[in-house]
Amino acid sequence: MANRIDSTDKAKELIHTLEAQHGPLMFYQAGGCCEGTQPQCFEKEGYFPRMNDAMIGLVEGYEFWVDRDLFEYWKHAHFTLDVLEGFGPGGFSLETPLGKTFKVHYRLFTEEELKELSPVKRSE
Repeated sequence: MANRIDSTDKAKELIHTLEAQHGPLMFYQAGGCCEGTQPQCFEKEGYFPRMNDAMIGLVEGYEFWVDRDLFEYWKHAHFTLDVLEGFGPGGFSLETPLGKTFKVHYRLFTEEELKELSPVKRSE
């Protein structure tokens, strides 16, 4: 199966730092407004996905949820979670006090990957 999401070494390192400080985590990438479309990191169950949002995979064992409308736009793209120095648009994410922000890089799936995509889980 083709993964819908992967992460860079920098993202993995930050996730482990946040995990040590906060315990189990989760990610949510909203579709816009106040928080923009930057992925947000929360303590597990610190954010509740809306009905029909999509859980596209795990990053270091933690669920990565995407807003239902944003997923429809990006469902043919692979996500790579990365980290940038500086503050993101929202400030609600756990990495903000560390002067970092999560960022997603996108690329379209290849024809072969589209045939082998892992399924998404939808919130109810």
